Amino acid sequence: MRIMAIDYGDARTGVAVSDITGTLAGDAWVIKGRRAEIVADAIADAARDRGVERIVLGYPLNMDGTAGPRAEKSLELCDMLAERTGLDIVMWDERRTTVAAHNILSENGRRGKKRKESVDAVAATLILEGYLNSLK
Repeated sequence: MRIMAIDYGDARTGVAVSDITGTLAGDAWVIKGRRAEIVADAIADAARDRGVERIVLGYPLNMDGTAGPRAEKSLELCDMLAERTGLDIVMWDERRTTVAAHNILSENGRRGKKRKESVDAVAATLILEGYLNSLK
């Protein structure tokens, strides 16, 4: 089963897709866009093109576990994706994935604009890896 993970952001949304067996994180990229409808359409198209069977959407809870404005935006995107794809959408606690992504990129010499352009794709990959590991 191919699985797609999403790190939804205000200006950029990270996307990562597993291999066909659903065991390894593979392709990752960023969708640029501020309107949720446009982002949802791009994700739905990519999911269809890649034969995705499940979407894991990052759920940005506050550190105390409560849902804030970002979490509400993710729930709205969840509804749009479910409508556009007909797929199961799994909400996944993504706390600290963006921080971890920044650390990974920094450790590998990515600075400034290069890091900013890829951090969301790395965060989506971390969400995907966390979810895949939970299935084992």
